[in-house]
Amino acid sequence: MSNIQNRLCGTLPKIGIRPIIDGRRRGIRESLENQTMDMARTAASLITENLRHSNGLPVKCVISDTTIGGVAEAARCADKFSKEGVGVSLTVTPCWCYGMETIDMDPLIPKAIWGFNGTERPGAVYLSAALAGHEQIGLPAFSIYGKDVQDQNDNSIPEDVEQKLLQFTKAGLAVATMRGKSYLSIGSVSMGIAGS
Repeated sequence: MSNIQNRLCGTLPKIGIRPIIDGRRRGIRESLENQTMDMARTAASLITENLRHSNGLPVKCVISDTTIGGVAEAARCADKFSKEGVGVSLTVTPCWCYGMETIDMDPLIPKAIWGFNGTERPGAVYLSAALAGHEQIGLPAFSIYGKDVQDQNDNSIPEDVEQKLLQFTKAGLAVATMRGKSYLSIGSVSMGIAGS
């Protein structure tokens, strides 16, 4: 595997992970910082350990420098993702947060939101609100939510969530890899105006 090369014109897309947090201060945000960043790191580990690009090279993840609790942090994250070549966006959250202030607004990047199904402050509320916001502005997003309730300090990823995360990431990478590329046409339009 050491002789694997990227023959694709351009760079391979990376997975951007956006840790969303309840931005209210005075103990609320502070109590969720570690859990939220742990969720992002756990998702990144799952993806990098299990997926490769179509050419065999490893998939790379980029995690936001900070948790995202408002518009300014969302903008800084978007700027970082743009510079790093992120082509797929995964938002993770164990709690509620302001939906429209924190969602990924890039219309060209495939998106998913993983809401942690926890005993305290479950991510289902943010997941529903953010998906409604996405729907309202016409940006599709893939919903990920586990069927089993987990303790707040449980950092494991349930099997059904693993499957959804990997399924979305594979599909998102395919879209991001093909965006802006032209391919040899076989068995479709190979003659006439479109094929000339």
